[in-house]
Amino acid sequence: MLCTVEPEVDLAQLEAELATVVAAPTAVPAWSRPVTRSNLDVVAAAASAGDTAATDELLSYLRPIMVRFCRTKLGRVRPISSADDVAQEVCIAIFRALPTYQHLGRPFLSFVFGVAAHKVADVHRAAARDRSLPTAETPDTITLAENPEEIALRRELVEQTSDLLQTLLPRQREIVVMRVVLGMSAQETADAVGTTPDAVRVAQHRALNRLRRTITR
Repeated sequence: MLCTVEPEVDLAQLEAELATVVAAPTAVPAWSRPVTRSNLDVVAAAASAGDTAATDELLSYLRPIMVRFCRTKLGRVRPISSADDVAQEVCIAIFRALPTYQHLGRPFLSFVFGVAAHKVADVHRAAARDRSLPTAETPDTITLAENPEEIALRRELVEQTSDLLQTLLPRQREIVVMRVVLGMSAQETADAVGTTPDAVRVAQHRALNRLRRTITR
């Protein structure tokens, strides 16, 4: 004897069972102030999950780091676009990317420096195309506490430092900036540039030796 199935009854039962299932809300990662490198990934995860307070704290923490990074990477290209402006563009790009950012095991800071590197490269490309700008360089900010002589000496030191960094290979220069200027650890630098902490230490050692030889010539 053949058994017949009443699809209407089965469908009604299925709909009733599905109606009782409540989707669990997405858990927002717990984070605490202040934001540091040790909890940066947790804050970033909370920000990408929609936590507005975490987003504000994250961008406030990243902006001064990006300003220092852009100042070092841009050097004398600042008349076209100041380091502050480029850092602001980096923060805006990060803010826009947060809702779709996927945490795939790599530190969030490596993603941030990747965005910053692209923005700096855009400025260099724009500088190469535009030759109409004056050669005089103006400081990013005016420091009222300094007299004209001190400002001139500081600018000269910045230019000399920039010239010294240009003698390094691109990877060496990037590692020196992250380790010495930004104070990042070997592990953080390795994550940002896609290598190992030991390779970072070796590259830093060679870069500093090269700078010493250049200075003593």
